[in-house]
Amino acid sequence: MQATPSGRLPQARFLICDCDGVLIDSEAIAERIIVERLEALWQRDDIADTVRPLLGMRTRPLLERVADTLGHVIHAETLASIDTAVRRGAVLAPMIEGVDAALGAIALGKACASNSNADYVSSALQRTGLIRHFADRVFTADQVAHPKPAPDVYLAAAHRVGVAPAHCLVVEDSVTGARAAVAAGMTVLGFAGAKHLPGDQIRKLLDAGASLVFERMTQLPSIVASIVDGHSHDSQRIAPHTHQDYA
Repeated sequence: MQATPSGRLPQARFLICDCDGVLIDSEAIAERIIVERLEALWQRDDIADTVRPLLGMRTRPLLERVADTLGHVIHAETLASIDTAVRRGAVLAPMIEGVDAALGAIALGKACASNSNADYVSSALQRTGLIRHFADRVFTADQVAHPKPAPDVYLAAAHRVGVAPAHCLVVEDSVTGARAAVAAGMTVLGFAGAKHLPGDQIRKLLDAGASLVFERMTQLPSIVASIVDGHSHDSQRIAPHTHQDYA
């Protein structure tokens, strides 16, 4: 783990989770829909490689970035159509394997801070039952001035729950989200276990400022407990199937 100069991370008092790719396994669905629609529109086979690093952004800015990168123009009606298709597909996605039990095993207070809209996040959390971990502590991009990678939604969450950003742990799966949380002054635990993530996501999350990266939600309670107790991990990567897993 990358550590503070003292060799320890700031003491954790609150846990903030991203939604898509951390709580809900929806990013793979979003990626498939976006790639299929753009491939049909532009007739090229390099779209997936351009889309994947941008996952975690809101859909419309992501589409505009992809179009700009690949030298295409994307019209407003196409943006709206793909955005609607992504929302309809993602809202039925299952929760990330093991996340419900992992959150239940962590004693810290919890919030959700998502780059999606409030209606979608509320629906997903209610449908999966994960809302029980967050109650009304759910914050979304449409409630703040600037979406991730700006820190606004994370700062709003910290302000609402009354915890200094330095004492907040954030679980993020995307580079976009990790940069937002780092900009907010929070400690980022990178999650690289969702279905959509490429093999080099561990390196990308660490480069974006994550203090460590883990690959199984069963590892999260012991990682959080170690940080709460004031300890640090010896490496930047927590490998799967290790003593970090809880029962």
